[in-house]
Amino acid sequence: MKSTTRGTIAAVITAVAAATGAAAATPAAALGTVPVPVPLEGAESALGMELPKLGGEIPVPMPGTPEGPRYVEGRLIPEHALPQLPVHGGLPGIGLRAPLPHILGDGFDHVGVSTPASDLRTLAPGLALDAPLTPPNPDNFGLPDLKVPQAGVLAPVLQTVPGADLVTGAGL
Repeated sequence: MKSTTRGTIAAVITAVAAATGAAAATPAAALGTVPVPVPLEGAESALGMELPKLGGEIPVPMPGTPEGPRYVEGRLIPEHALPQLPVHGGLPGIGLRAPLPHILGDGFDHVGVSTPASDLRTLAPGLALDAPLTPPNPDNFGLPDLKVPQAGVLAPVLQTVPGADLVTGAGL
């Protein structure tokens, strides 16, 4: 094989790998939050005092790809007949910084509470069914046997790790 052919094949493989990596990275990069500031500057100037700084973050939920039905030996209907739909997003975050009068002199200190937006993984409820017939039985001339039908609900899933910070310091 010529070196130009090998170089062309290497370039094509590199381009395919880069495109695959970019496609896999896009959903993770698309997840994010939308900042929500709470404007209190007008109230500060009207009241003539320093008010707390307040803001939040609203996560953008992104639906995932459901896990398809799986065929299991001994069942006529595939497992997970109605698959669970995954949704990835997050819990909303909030930040509050309030001024505290400085005990020893002029100026202000602050106390702050923040709960950053945290990742949230959910799965919608699903359904599992099985028919009241068995697969064809060779001992019964290829006819299926009767059995008790089965139906089940797959429970929803909710996974997250929330957190919060309490801080104090100088300045607002």
